[in-house]
Amino acid sequence: MTMTRRNALLAGAALPLVPAFAARPALAAAEKQGAATPPFRRYALGSFEVTPLLAGTRVQEGPKEIFAANVPQEEFEAAARAAFLPTDRAQGFYTPTLVNTGSELILFDTGLAPEGIVAALEAAGHAPDAVDVVVITHMHGDHIGGLMEGDTPTFAKARYVTGQVENDHWSAQGNEGYEGKVRPLLDRMTFVAGGDEVAPGITAVEAFGHTPGHMAWRLESEGQALMLTADAANHYAFSLGHPDWEVRFDMDKAAAAATRRALFGRIAEERIPFIGYHMPFPAIGFVETTDDGFRFVPESYQLMLNG
Repeated sequence: MTMTRRNALLAGAALPLVPAFAARPALAAAEKQGAATPPFRRYALGSFEVTPLLAGTRVQEGPKEIFAANVPQEEFEAAARAAFLPTDRAQGFYTPTLVNTGSELILFDTGLAPEGIVAALEAAGHAPDAVDVVVITHMHGDHIGGLMEGDTPTFAKARYVTGQVENDHWSAQGNEGYEGKVRPLLDRMTFVAGGDEVAPGITAVEAFGHTPGHMAWRLESEGQALMLTADAANHYAFSLGHPDWEVRFDMDKAAAAATRRALFGRIAEERIPFIGYHMPFPAIGFVETTDDGFRFVPESYQLMLNG
């Protein structure tokens, strides 16, 4: 038979259908890579670039004892269940923030150790030597840990800024972290109070309680604002949702609770974003008021529209 184009089409139509997903020989199984989180995010805020940096993360056992020491077990478990969280473990995040003002690179806090903050900085495209200013919100070890590698400053060319009240407290304590990480840098340190600026548009906000001189920082550029709240709230569901719950690491628990209510009340009223050092990375979002406290609303694409 002479095969015409029409015969070929009809013959093809008569063949059994073979689905596109028919089994093929199996390839070698891909090796699992494990869970991963990119170590930085970058946002525009007016003329500023704001980059949260993931300097470390780890599992915390016993979250009730950390974030809800003064409430009954059943109340804590109900709050955890409502937030879809386990009651036996939490995930801790350590999130310094880099702000590029256009004339300076300003780093807020330094994580647990030099290797964490250096790795996050380099992933974001910056060498430690490029940092012009390091601001310490307070002097707990997970904020000052990256300042020094032995006797060598991690940020060799930077000047340093911290609160006067905070430094006065820790300088009198004989604290190992302060003596090893902060005291060697005092000759390059400037001390500030609430209302002082570290650069135009970057203003200190007193947020005492977590430590005696704990400081938040307000960023404002071209009519856009954002608050760096540091450790004013240590957990997005427990500390924000229940501001009066006592946090193990708050040195003055009553003052810390009052600060949470005042600071996040202000943020909610202004409807501005904030970056919380221990919020789930990238640690940025909004808050709205509830009957008992606040609800954390993670940033989705709002700040993408600023760029």
